[in-house]
Amino acid sequence: GAGLKVGIVVARFNDLITRPLMEGAVDTFERYGVDLSDVEVVWVPGAFEIPLIAQQMAATSKYDVILCIGAVIRGATTHYDSVAGAATNGTLTAGLNTCVPCIFGVLTTDTMEQAFDRAGGKAGNKGSEAAVTAIETANIIRQLDLSPK
Repeated sequence: GAGLKVGIVVARFNDLITRPLMEGAVDTFERYGVDLSDVEVVWVPGAFEIPLIAQQMAATSKYDVILCIGAVIRGATTHYDSVAGAATNGTLTAGLNTCVPCIFGVLTTDTMEQAFDRAGGKAGNKGSEAAVTAIETANIIRQLDLSPK
């Protein structure tokens, strides 16, 4: 992770979940040698807004990888499928459009309890796991010299 420039886009909606996910990711980046001065965290209103900001950040060429963090909980929103689908497809599209990896760290759960379990509870911290994926993917891009020129 040394030398990586990381952007993190975090949804403020469900911040009881997204904050510990983001903290787990930042801790993991630091543990893997990413200088915290090379990590920029940007908060957006909700998961639906993540892809646009991720794509705009990636397009600046300032970042090696963008980590997208959010939580869409079926019980908490009547438009769960729309928001979860938009966040998923939009994050993928942002990476494909910019050739900068945009890593999907958005929880999609049926209940708040499941979300808490994945945000540092009994199922671990999915933010931390997504950070490892971000480091690995950015390193593959580097190793293969695939960075946008």
